[in-house]
Amino acid sequence: MDRFARIAAALLAILIMPAAAAEQPAADSGLDRRVQAFLDERRGSWRDLNVPDIDGRTLHELIIANGFRHAVEIGTSTGHSTIWIGWALAKTGGRLTTIEIDPRRHRIALDNFAAAGLDGVIDARLADAHELVPQLEGPIDFVFADADKDWYTSYFDALWPKIVPGGCFTAHNVSMNQRGMREFLDRIRSAPDATTTIDTRSRAGLSITCKQQP
Repeated sequence: MDRFARIAAALLAILIMPAAAAEQPAADSGLDRRVQAFLDERRGSWRDLNVPDIDGRTLHELIIANGFRHAVEIGTSTGHSTIWIGWALAKTGGRLTTIEIDPRRHRIALDNFAAAGLDGVIDARLADAHELVPQLEGPIDFVFADADKDWYTSYFDALWPKIVPGGCFTAHNVSMNQRGMREFLDRIRSAPDATTTIDTRSRAGLSITCKQQP
């Protein structure tokens, strides 16, 4: 089975997994127990446009299932999705670059990463993603976009050439009919080297676009 087939199988397994079955990732190390305790303590208290638990778990499982190691997040907020992604990358031996423009949210996120024990795998940048994203170097195998929706297409176009075959570009709030979303969905669905799935287990909707093998 080639890598794209493995990704497709992993996506199918994640998308048909009942929410209850995905609720508690296995905690089999000191770091796992620390992150799980951190998330349990803050369950239901995330604000500032953070992702719901089900979408955080989906990102985590997608990274684990495919061994992704070179990840980018656009829109840290206060770090809920970042912690799920960083936790997965701690298991695969990877590293995450995450970008936030708001200084207050950035400071809170840094405290959260340290409290969860994940600051060693997260490179948190206080920056304007419009300027920084085009400057990021590849190879990249995982992207999560959760920032200004009318720039999703620009983020995709800037990073897609740097994503390796088998890598995935994911984006949040794709079911919310926000400005720029139709253009973005048309773009990812028409990309000739991509396959897109929309996970609607949360009201927000999560798109998962993976690059096919040549």
